[in-house]
Amino acid sequence: MILESLVPRRVSELLTDLVQVEPVIALHGPRSVGKSTVLSGFATQAGGSVLDLDDVAVREAVAGNLSSIVSGPAPLCVDEYQRVPDLLDALKARLNREGSRPGTAVITGSTRQDALPASAQALTGRLHALTIWPLSQGEIAGVREDLLESLWVDPEGTVLRTATSTTTRTDYVDRVCAGGLPLALRRPRAARARWFDDFVRASVERDALELGRIRERQAMSDLLALLAAQTGQLLNVSAAADKLGVSRPTIETHLRLLEDLFLVVRLSAWGKTLRSRVNVKPKVHVVDSGLAARLLRLIPDKLTGLNPAALSDFGHLLETFVVGELRKQASWLQEPVTLGHWRTSDGAEVDLIIENDDGNVLAFEVKASERATASDFRGLTQLRDTLGPRLAAGVIFTTGMRSYTYDQRLHVMPIDRLWTSATVDITQ
Repeated sequence: MILESLVPRRVSELLTDLVQVEPVIALHGPRSVGKSTVLSGFATQAGGSVLDLDDVAVREAVAGNLSSIVSGPAPLCVDEYQRVPDLLDALKARLNREGSRPGTAVITGSTRQDALPASAQALTGRLHALTIWPLSQGEIAGVREDLLESLWVDPEGTVLRTATSTTTRTDYVDRVCAGGLPLALRRPRAARARWFDDFVRASVERDALELGRIRERQAMSDLLALLAAQTGQLLNVSAAADKLGVSRPTIETHLRLLEDLFLVVRLSAWGKTLRSRVNVKPKVHVVDSGLAARLLRLIPDKLTGLNPAALSDFGHLLETFVVGELRKQASWLQEPVTLGHWRTSDGAEVDLIIENDDGNVLAFEVKASERATASDFRGLTQLRDTLGPRLAAGVIFTTGMRSYTYDQRLHVMPIDRLWTSATVDITQ
């Protein structure tokens, strides 16, 4: 699978809506995820142009003429704004003069806004951060994913209308190892390894330099490799500190920086108020399953084997892949949701919880096997019994072909339902 053309992004639709409400929108995300492409498309639609601060000449011109440039026609579109953090102070001055008018500016950056120097915090309260994640499988295939919306509205019908899967384990392995970073997907499989290596080097060295942390690049690289080996698992900061021979505060600092660079995502523990025996440790996921596979030097040929090591590696990567796909779909929802994982001290667990503002919950468990057994439902069953009607649906994703209801509000679905639409007419 090689991308040969630009892929329409769902986040572009959300941006078009938000610009009608928010004064400044910051598009954040990993390097090379498509932020510039989304911004360029928006600017063209709005009849404007983009100031690319990666261009030295443009950057120097902007830095020397901040007031006049920021006072130009709205929306002001700026790519890689962290290269001139004082731009945000100038934007704040404009908003102070003119009022917080919607659609004043759309800016992009490869680091989270709160990771920049204190001078860059000028727009707190006036800036809405919108994360652009790697391409979803539906975006790659040209399919409009609808699983989360469907499960909120009609869980039973969603399960019944899901077509029988034709995706093989080999297909899943290929998708997991490819990931969703656009420039990696534009290369043949053999060339992707080099691209991923360059991506990590540029993220850790160049972006860390911009954050004033260049002396820590080797420690960050070592920690990223260690976290890749733990992707989809509970994060043990103390164990990581011991293994790398540094202090726990140092690991926390480096971990936060890797999060700020959108290389890893910490998935918080959910449901701490439900019962005293809930585990409070977060899980950690590499932001892209293809990147995780490369960091672990895992290729499809290694993962298609049925030996215990291959099964374990594939299971963790598959969880990161599925959680990533669900995170992308959740980011497009009109209403905000909370994401987390649930695990009790006696071993019951659910890989991903999505809770809306009404307190209703969707719960997901990922299995690398073709069948879901009764024991696989332990966590979902406990969660359903604890939440009662608040649990709208609990789903186990498998690599199998069939979708069915196992018990009240507990279902099994093929993983590829994430990027297909409900296509089966149950009235026939």
